Amino acid sequence: MPKLQYFVLIFLFMAFLQSKAQDKRPNILWIVSEDNSPLIGAYGDDFATTPHLDQMASEGVLYENAFATAPVCAPVRSTLITGVYPTAMGTQHMRSNYPIPEMIKFFPRYLRAAGYYTSNNSKKDYNTIDQPKAWDESSNTATYGNREPGQPFFAVFNITISHESSIHESIPSDSLHHDPGEVPIPPYHPRTPEMEHDWAQYYDKIMLMDQRVGELLQELEEAGLAENTIVFYYSDHGGVLGRSKRFMYESGLHVPLIIRFPEMYQHLAPGKTGSSTERLVTFVDFAPTVLSLAGIPIPEYMQQGQAFLGEQEAAPRKYAYSFRGRMDERIDMVRSVRDKQYRYIRNYLPHKIYGQYLEYLWRAPSMRSWEAAYQAGELNETQSKFWQEKPAEELYDVKADPHNVHNLAQEPKYVEVLGRMREANREWLLETKDVGFIPEAMMLDISKETTLYDYARSGKYPLKEIIAMAEMASSKNPWYLDELLKGLQHENPIVRYWAAIGCTVLGEDATSAGNNLQQLLRDKEESVRIAAAEALYHLGNEGVALTTLIHALKSENLMARVQALNVLESMESDAAPALEAIKTLVSDDPQDRNYDTKAAVRIMGQF
Repeated sequence: MPKLQYFVLIFLFMAFLQSKAQDKRPNILWIVSEDNSPLIGAYGDDFATTPHLDQMASEGVLYENAFATAPVCAPVRSTLITGVYPTAMGTQHMRSNYPIPEMIKFFPRYLRAAGYYTSNNSKKDYNTIDQPKAWDESSNTATYGNREPGQPFFAVFNITISHESSIHESIPSDSLHHDPGEVPIPPYHPRTPEMEHDWAQYYDKIMLMDQRVGELLQELEEAGLAENTIVFYYSDHGGVLGRSKRFMYESGLHVPLIIRFPEMYQHLAPGKTGSSTERLVTFVDFAPTVLSLAGIPIPEYMQQGQAFLGEQEAAPRKYAYSFRGRMDERIDMVRSVRDKQYRYIRNYLPHKIYGQYLEYLWRAPSMRSWEAAYQAGELNETQSKFWQEKPAEELYDVKADPHNVHNLAQEPKYVEVLGRMREANREWLLETKDVGFIPEAMMLDISKETTLYDYARSGKYPLKEIIAMAEMASSKNPWYLDELLKGLQHENPIVRYWAAIGCTVLGEDATSAGNNLQQLLRDKEESVRIAAAEALYHLGNEGVALTTLIHALKSENLMARVQALNVLESMESDAAPALEAIKTLVSDDPQDRNYDTKAAVRIMGQF
């Protein structure tokens, strides 16, 4: 046989073998519902009507300990698409658009490069600059059906039926499938008529979501693809009634996750058909897991996550970490650590109440009824806590207290657990170089010059010192006042910012900081000036505080304006001298949803 002909035959044979190997690569289907906790029959909820998900659980593996990295969509989707914690990239604040380093690729790009067809139907909301090359098709008609014959696929279908907006308009009670009078309600909610109705309507929406899951699974079956497709079902975070979505409890962070493995991929499953697993998994693990299942090397920058399936499966994680940043027009900063039994929560801005007004959240009738019941003095202690300031730390035994209402942080019996999880949180902040301690007005300026990910690694971000100051600032302990006074004069503006926050938290106990705070009203960083003004207001220096805050409303920096408006709203009637300046931020366009506009409208509505 001529040599050339021989090599052609060898080449064709190798190509054939490669194509056969590719045929064995699994298709991967993600079915993602929005804004729902595990209110599913398979998770033990007897009130739920979810036959298709219950059936899927009987055919797959149910994950008992799956957690969102944040209790709200855009930051979560930033995690899912990159395989990196948003707090490491600066994408943790709701609907921000800060850039990320070029090396961080949306993970479907690796699948496309390996020959997979990638489709997304259709929500993105990645909280950063888009990378359109991640998808062969992303639209409300995108489907794996458009791939080349035999081409493996990774497809995402996003179901919006259970989204928060689904309870904004009330359906007549006699049209509901689930009875408002029988609906189970968590102990932190009052049983108002509006609360009962919203809960029942929400269960109806979950039922409809379940029906859509059934349709997608049926389509896969009819296409003849069920036998070689691994199917993930999960929700993007918990929800949706007050104290779930956006909040750092099980109700906001614990998500359903069911994975179905066809017979040819049963060897990849973590258990038998119909089983469950207690393994801790979190959304930062999803991208490396998909790459591992597809036989694609996991990039080094994804090391914050751990593949929990496939050839590159890592050892089980001990902790799942989550975060809360700015939620729309309201500033907050919370971090949480979860192991298999306990949830630890660190509130870095404890002077801000849980129930900060959010225009979108308040569209729910149940939310307005809860607030009205509190104002009328009709709530018990558990139901009232949402409307009060936060403690610095919270600790819950989630097995004994699934609704997270009994804070164990001050109980001597749990000193060891509290210390262990506090240290786990601190170590994670340092390991991931958490940029959430940077006030967002500064983040906005920094991102014009470099990515926040790179800034955190530039040597200009003394995170250990910053964390120490933030922990003292949020402790509510006057014993740290001397350290706060030193912090007010620190060379780093982020340390100065947190020292000023600490003075606000201490209130009158920080009286001796008055002169130093006055000096910070001339600080070169606007966020530091605003923080100092807030502290001075709480020390009785209303005039100088208002002067600084009114000036900040004219800033070109959007987040400086939002920060100032957050302070002004907390001042209630004392903010009256700022009304003319606030009014200039109120748009005549009812479609203007800028966060400074939302916050300004709220304040104007209180006068």
